[in-house]
Amino acid sequence: YWQYSRDKIACENFLMEKYRENGFPVTIVRPSHTYDERKIPVAVHGSQGSWQVIRRMMDHKPVIIPGDGSSLWTVTFNTDFARGYIGLMGNRHAIGEAFQITGDETLSWDQIYRTIADELGVELCPYHVASDFLASVGTQYDLRGGLLGDKSVSVIFDNSKLKKAVPIMETKVPFHEGVHKAVEYILAHPECQKEDPEFDDWCDKVIESQEKAKEMFKAKG
Repeated sequence: YWQYSRDKIACENFLMEKYRENGFPVTIVRPSHTYDERKIPVAVHGSQGSWQVIRRMMDHKPVIIPGDGSSLWTVTFNTDFARGYIGLMGNRHAIGEAFQITGDETLSWDQIYRTIADELGVELCPYHVASDFLASVGTQYDLRGGLLGDKSVSVIFDNSKLKKAVPIMETKVPFHEGVHKAVEYILAHPECQKEDPEFDDWCDKVIESQEKAKEMFKAKG
């Protein structure tokens, strides 16, 4: 689905071929949705990042969540990722190997959004929309790749291989703490609050279209 993922696979294959043929020292690192205090991970956002989703929460507006919100996802705070990454640098046991570096916490998208809303001190107004529909009407946001090929698919990672090579690896920033850091930082830094009226309008139109479809079927009995 996602050109980004296909390009990464091609790069991995190229580098591993050089390792097998020429002994080129390579270690493949595969992170998954790494974030820091300057951004909050969400499933669907516009071209200006996640702030507009946060703004909608603060304004008590419905927030689009793909599917029924139950698909599983893993987000990793950057300092946790760095712990694993640094442990692989210069590690002879890592040569010619591939490692995923993620947090140990697996959450549903509903849990992720509710954690964000709790930190903001607002009640979440979730609006679940089928991922296929979002991808078809959100081509400007590459939701076919980023959603159908990634975030809408449940995934649970096993980091046992990484922890064997890097014994100090552990998740020290669970999501509720990472969100606390991010919300605190973003609200204190206006430059991180990038308004996206186009995405906000798109969300309203998606929700309006879903509500109109419901009303049409109600009218037909």
